[in-house]
Amino acid sequence: MIKIYGIKTCGSVRKALSFFKENNVEIEFIDIKKTPIECEKLTTFAKEVGIDKLFNNRGTKYRQLKLKDLNLDDDGKLQWLCKENMLMKRPVIETSTKVLCGVDEDLWKSLI
Repeated sequence: MIKIYGIKTCGSVRKALSFFKENNVEIEFIDIKKTPIECEKLTTFAKEVGIDKLFNNRGTKYRQLKLKDLNLDDDGKLQWLCKENMLMKRPVIETSTKVLCGVDEDLWKSLI
């Protein structure tokens, strides 16, 4: 089963949900506002896709927290992700063997 992590109001997440629904793929949606991702799983995601791909330094939460001023290294980014899941680029798509981050329909097709 494919797990999709994100929030319902995110356009990229809605695009992923629609894509998998249209392709009749069973998914489990994890709303990170209601069910925060534990740090261990975020560490796994970061190892799989890279912290720079996983950490959203363009989003509203990043600007609100003024994180640009901190000039974060990889460990700092991971620590902030653990504290504030909304800093994660979305969607994160997890299968039993792979983790993908962001919108990439070609990669999504490789999962189905």
